[in-house]
Amino acid sequence: MAMEQVDFDVVVGEIVERLENRYPTKPKEAVRSAVESAYAHFARARVRDFLPVLIEREAKARLERPI
Repeated sequence: MAMEQVDFDVVVGEIVERLENRYPTKPKEAVRSAVESAYAHFARARVRDFLPVLIEREAKARLERPI
């Protein structure tokens, strides 16, 4: 049985929404930027099964400890 392909645009949107709720004092642009940067960080990953979790963790780290 083939695994269902994940629509990463939808996944990114869901992550942005969750993080906007978790960090209500952060500007929405900052949250979206953190998620998009995290997504770009993992763009070349060959194994994509855990990308949503990894993207969300990376985005949280970027929001909690900005450079």
